[in-house]
Amino acid sequence: MADGEDDLPRDAKIVKTLLKSMGVENYEPRVVHQFLELWYRYVVDVLTDAQVYSEHAGKPTIDSDDVKLAIQSKVNFSFSQPPPREVLLELARERNKVPLPRSLGGPGMALPPESDTLISPNYQLAISRKRTNEAVEEKEEDEEASDSKPNPSQEQRTDLPQNTTQQVSFSVGPKRAR
Repeated sequence: MADGEDDLPRDAKIVKTLLKSMGVENYEPRVVHQFLELWYRYVVDVLTDAQVYSEHAGKPTIDSDDVKLAIQSKVNFSFSQPPPREVLLELARERNKVPLPRSLGGPGMALPPESDTLISPNYQLAISRKRTNEAVEEKEEDEEASDSKPNPSQEQRTDLPQNTTQQVSFSVGPKRAR
């Protein structure tokens, strides 16, 4: 073996042997560690499932049947077979019975409406025109001091709602040079 392989763990040597047997000669050293991590994670998952099956069966220890069942459940969960060809053909026949809708557009590519594009305005700002109570009271005091008779137009103004909002939309698209 090479100089660096003497201090490798047994599992890492097995992974290297497997890679060589499959014809892989050049690989990064991290590949061995990644395979080992995958291997350990898979073994832990299988043994955890086998322990659950053993406890469910009321057995004090895990036996080979529990491990086989755990491996089989992992295979069934991880890999699925495609449906038979006959089923796929029947589904295709059913789906193809419905004709496609007619194209409404003329020649060329059909584009989505402008509201669904990225260049349309996509947000609104609510600008609040709030008059605080202090500012309203100060204004009323100034008006009372300058004129003792209330003006009918001033009375109407105080009845208006104090919070008004104005909505503004902005376009986000790039500006085009003319």
